[in-house]
Amino acid sequence: MMALELIALWLAAWAGNAWLAKQRFAGLRYIVPALFGVTVLVIWQLAVQRFAISAAILPPPSAIFARAMGSLPVLWGDFVQTFLRGALTGYVIGCMAAVIVAVLIDRSAFLQAGLLPIGNFAAALPIVGVAPIMVMWFGFDWQSKAAVVVIMVFFPMLVNTMAGLRASDAMQRDLMATYSAGYWTSLLKLRLPAAMPFMFNGLKICSTLAPIGAIVAEFFGSPTQGMGFRINAEIGRTGLDMIWATIAVAALAGSGFYGLVALIEKRVTFWHPSQRG
Repeated sequence: MMALELIALWLAAWAGNAWLAKQRFAGLRYIVPALFGVTVLVIWQLAVQRFAISAAILPPPSAIFARAMGSLPVLWGDFVQTFLRGALTGYVIGCMAAVIVAVLIDRSAFLQAGLLPIGNFAAALPIVGVAPIMVMWFGFDWQSKAAVVVIMVFFPMLVNTMAGLRASDAMQRDLMATYSAGYWTSLLKLRLPAAMPFMFNGLKICSTLAPIGAIVAEFFGSPTQGMGFRINAEIGRTGLDMIWATIAVAALAGSGFYGLVALIEKRVTFWHPSQRG
């Protein structure tokens, strides 16, 4: 009977969301996912209470929220250590390096033949194998996590940037040639602007990879702060409420970062068909 009640609640929320998705009014794109998220949390809370599921297996959202509110200084310190220092630093360095290398590869036929296979090889390296090496090279602090993030984001950004540099068609490049534009003038005024949608696609992909890389890297050596360290430490104490609170912070930070990159993309590539309507 309890299971039927939860199923009925889910179906009712699903029908409401389906109806809302067909409407046309301001704020719809935010209301529908918010309603879906609230529905999941409500069903989660009711399921834990009705079926008396142990908190050591699955804590209810209310317990996770209470633990998060009571551990704000700890969660903030972990966020700064993992996201702002490790993930964000590695993201910036890795993406900038990928753009520079993409331009060099585009400029040189020799590098096209030599660097791309190496980049493909680096992209295939397993993070669980790279992270301990980075810890031994750069120490236990955030620098080793940033190094892992650099490796993770470099190749996706490189591939997308190179695809973008080829986005301008032959007629546009011929027109620049008739204006006696050199390589760098053509790059700055034609090819890089045309590559922006591809580059932002890479930046959005990397915005989700960076926090994951930093968190996983902390499992292989970390100081007494960090999201990965916190999850690893709480596993031994079966502190699932703190683990879920840390996961929630990581998910919110990653989603917010992705949204920020998407917002910047909308401002920069307003001319692209994907941003219309």
